[in-house]
Amino acid sequence: MDEQQPLPPHVLIFPLPLQGPVNSMVKLAQLICFSGLHVTLLLTENIHSRLVLHTNISSRFDQFPGFQIKTISDGLPEDHPREGSKFLEVFDSLKLKTKPLFKDMLTSGFFCSDGKRRPVSCIIADGILGFTCDVADEIGLPIFCVRTISPCCLWIFFCLPKLIESGEYPFKDNDLDEPIKSVPGTETFLRRRDLPGFCRSGNLTDSNIQLYKTEGQENSRAYGLILNTFEELDGQILNQMRTICPNIYPIGPLHANLKNKLSEQKTSFGQSSNSLWKEDRSCIDWLNNQLPKSVIYVSFGSIATMTNDQLMEFWYGLVNSGQRFLWVIRPDSVAGDDWKNKIPADLAEGTKERGYIVEWAPQEEVLSHPAVAGFWTHCGWNSILESVYEGKPMICWPYFMDQQVNSRFVEAVWGLGLDMKDTCDREIVEKMVKDLMVVRKDEFFERANHMSKLAKDCLREGGSSYSNFERLVKDIKTFK
Repeated sequence: MDEQQPLPPHVLIFPLPLQGPVNSMVKLAQLICFSGLHVTLLLTENIHSRLVLHTNISSRFDQFPGFQIKTISDGLPEDHPREGSKFLEVFDSLKLKTKPLFKDMLTSGFFCSDGKRRPVSCIIADGILGFTCDVADEIGLPIFCVRTISPCCLWIFFCLPKLIESGEYPFKDNDLDEPIKSVPGTETFLRRRDLPGFCRSGNLTDSNIQLYKTEGQENSRAYGLILNTFEELDGQILNQMRTICPNIYPIGPLHANLKNKLSEQKTSFGQSSNSLWKEDRSCIDWLNNQLPKSVIYVSFGSIATMTNDQLMEFWYGLVNSGQRFLWVIRPDSVAGDDWKNKIPADLAEGTKERGYIVEWAPQEEVLSHPAVAGFWTHCGWNSILESVYEGKPMICWPYFMDQQVNSRFVEAVWGLGLDMKDTCDREIVEKMVKDLMVVRKDEFFERANHMSKLAKDCLREGGSSYSNFERLVKDIKTFK
């Protein structure tokens, strides 16, 4: 670069070290690089080693001389499981042990590809990592928060103090179908059972309640809030959120936003997975041999687990539905490995005839495949957006966090599928699969196709997410 020309702004991006947030924020890093900005992607050592093992994370940024990856310790021992029920231990360690390391990094600057030490112009960090706002304030750096969970769940977190103040939480009895009235914009459909699962403890000292009830205060500290959604999907909730965080950038669906940018640039860089699991691509060969719109894809994400009894109920429901299915069963998703050696003969035969099981799949590619007609999902936010974009209706079996409220929005707000939360029964599974794939197929496809068109339109020049991303880049450049 000409020495007379000033360098572009240098953005530090720090994702929460879990599969979903990392997946989204690596895509965000690529999009920002395409805009001509310099990026340092800061990953915990554990996440970086897993990405290197299963992906070509570095090579997809080869065309960007202003990009680099740096690592930081999460303060946990190597053998710590780090996900699922252990998430809060990760969070506590980041806050206690990673925070001072993060401050030292920012204070001293980063060695860049030209060998020179360079300060950061601004930070983009996961909004749950409140300590990044503390550090940014201490050293005088502007910071944007990113939330990779759904806006509808984030809004519930913002409203937790109001739920407590109104007396709606903790619940006064065990009726989970009781309506919730203290979350503006959701009064006509939200029930107790649609709140994040940890709300059922009824314990105000619960560590999750303590963590998430300050979300509104934490996220409003940042210059702006970046969300992986689009106005046409979540406008009702975004308008409510703007009462607390006025400067919001809805720039999703991120995965499709990036694909569009790659297409515009006529490059194949970056078209690989950010998965922390090794993908089994044999499922694509299997899909290639199926009829159009004949397969239901089943995946409960990277964290959800099930008991052996739940596995059997799901499996019988799928086989008894008579529909073809592609099912992802992670090695760690079922308690114990003995289920593989105890598969009933009728399930084995039904699966051989109409099903295919893998340990992990290239999900974006699967959902875009013409053979796939529907998606039975845990309702993680990335999964929902990928399904919405591809026009695939959903059956929802939420596991934790934002997934309970997401599943309610899929059925009651967007009309894109069926909510199966708090249920694990083979007859209900069979009925819902048949409803999605046969009985109500036309109804769901019409709605899904409509939302898919809106998702695609928002990313075109002049569309809502296209314009919001342009505004984000313009605002970052003001911090040069």
